[in-house]
Parts: sequence; structure tokens; C-alpha cells
Amino acid sequence: MAKAETASLHVARSARRVPAGASPGTLIADPAAHRSELRLTLMSPDKVETIANASIDDLTVHCEKWPLIWLDCVGLANIALIEEIGRIFDLHPLALEDVVNTGQRPKVDFFEDHAFVVISMIDDVATNRYEQVSVFFGKKFVITFQEREGDPFDPVRKRIASTAPSRLRSRGADYLAYALIDAVVDSYFPAVDASSDIIDRVEDDMMRGPQKQQMQQLHQLRRRTGVLKGALWPLRDALATLIRSDAAYVKAETKIFLNDTLDHALRLIEQVETQRDMTTGLIEMHLSLSQARTNEVISLLTIVSAIFIPLTFLVGVWGMNFDPASSPWNMPELHSRYGYPAALVFMAAIAFGLISFFKWKKWL
Repeated sequence: MAKAETASLHVARSARRVPAGASPGTLIADPAAHRSELRLTLMSPDKVETIANASIDDLTVHCEKWPLIWLDCVGLANIALIEEIGRIFDLHPLALEDVVNTGQRPKVDFFEDHAFVVISMIDDVATNRYEQVSVFFGKKFVITFQEREGDPFDPVRKRIASTAPSRLRSRGADYLAYALIDAVVDSYFPAVDASSDIIDRVEDDMMRGPQKQQMQQLHQLRRRTGVLKGALWPLRDALATLIRSDAAYVKAETKIFLNDTLDHALRLIEQVETQRDMTTGLIEMHLSLSQARTNEVISLLTIVSAIFIPLTFLVGVWGMNFDPASSPWNMPELHSRYGYPAALVFMAAIAFGLISFFKWKKWL
């Protein structure tokens, strides 16, 4: 697993907080925040217009003329711009505070004329880089705030820009908000499937023989599934809250589609739970296989030692410095013509006998 991915897992768990004692709704930019840019999409059932690098003036000029708008703010460095957007659309200041203080738990808040949704999304599937996306929607508008460039919204943009009739342009802001949330949820599937492939590959490699690097891979996978679980469980609760809502700007027909997105989230949670159980089981299996391999090595070394113990004893006895000339009892074998080959044959017979005995006992 790449170092960039490991770093992204730590970033996903970090959260900035307003200094203690600050007034509620205080917006403080992160020094590392990306420069803010606006993309304004103006929609009606039969046409669409997109303004890249839009300004506040574009909002004031065009918003009242179109039945549905989508304002996408990428980068959270410009606090004055975010505050002005909040003023124009009458967004709650506490919600705007959660927008700039990234690392919030996925949730849904309902206000008088708009809803506020916070979710975590994967903006780079290759490295599993997470970021917070905040979604406001009311009767005629959808506003998204992203930390940086990169999102899973391109399929939604293509459907909006299509010349064919599109439900995204005709069903209202709540349906557009659903489509964006659904795109975020679906973006988790490639990451979850990639984790499954890695787990299967590691399992196959382990069956051929456990290696040291596999344990590191498994711990990284378990951490990765933990991050996914931390993002998906509260997302499930947020979707359920949206479905149960009685707000007038969340229509009943949109709740049917949101329920389908909830099903996707539940499926992802089940997969992640299964992966976490599998990684835990593989870690335990790796330890067991490593221990079994160590036991096999120790058993082999023990058997080898048992074979050489009597041979070492004989060599030690015959290696003592006694003079056979001083007494017939002092190493008489040294004067034997075939003493050396006889000793080797005798020791070989002992070794062969021990090996045969170990095989008979099924220790080898």
C-alpha cells in the first residue's frame, strides 16, 4: 500500500476546531486550505448554462432568472466569499462553520428553508484520498463546498449537460442533491472492491507461505477498512434522516431514490464489515502459520541434534588423548587396521537407525 494512501488515512481522521471561547458561527480558514473557485450551473427543464470561475455578481444576476441552480465552491480559503454565499442564500452560520472546519462527522441538519448535509467522499480513488463535501439544498438551489479539486460528480455534470431530457434539470433541487450524494456513495465501491482484491491476493500468497511484509499489508488493510467504516456508518444514519424528513423541500418521490442510495450504503457497510473480519482472521492465520513454521524448524533442528548427540559422544570418546602403548586398555582401536572406516560405518549405522526410528514414529 502506498505511503500517500497511508497518509490520507491519517488526514481523514484529523479535524480542525474553532478556538475555545469563539463566538458560534465563527469562520476561520485553514492556512493549508486551497484557493476558492466557483462553478455555477444554471438549469431549466429544456436548457442549461455553466459559468466556470463564477463570481458573486454572476450569482446576483442569474440566480433569480433560473428555476434551479447548482453552485460548486472548490477550496475553502476565501472566508469572505463563503460568508457572502451564506448571506445571499440565507445559510445558517453554524452550518457554514462546519463547512470550513473540515473533518466533521457525516450528518444532516434541517433548517427552515434548506437542509445541510455533510459527507466524506473519496476524491482520488488511486490513493483513497478523503475529503469533506458539504451540500446545502433548498427549493431552487444546491450548493456544494469541497476542500480541493477532484470529485465523483462528472457523471452528474454530463447528465445535466446532455441535450436529451434530464430528470436532473426538471425534478428540482432535492433530486439534484440526491444525485450528488448518490455519486459520492457509489464512489466508495471501487475502493471497497480494490480492498477485496488485495485481501484475496494476500490470502493466496499466505497459503503458499507466510512472509513478513504480509503482516504489514494486513494491518494497513485493517486500518483502511476502519476508515471506511467510520465514513459509511454515519453516512447511513444521515441518509436515513433524509428519508424520514418531513421538510417540504424533500419530496416523497425523491425519498424513493434516497432509499436506493441507502441500500447502496448498507451494502458497502456489509462488505467493509466482512473485509474487517477477514483481515482480522488473516492476521490470526498469519501468526498461526508463522508459529507452525517455527515449530517445524525447531522440530527439524531437534531431530538433527538427536541424531548427532550419540555421534558426538563417540567422536568425543575416540578423540581422547590416551597412549595405547602404555596399556592395552588405552584406546586399543587406534592399532586396528580398519579402525577408522569401522568407526565411520558404526556412526553411519547409528544415524540411519535413528532416522528410521523417527520415521517409524512419524516424527519425520
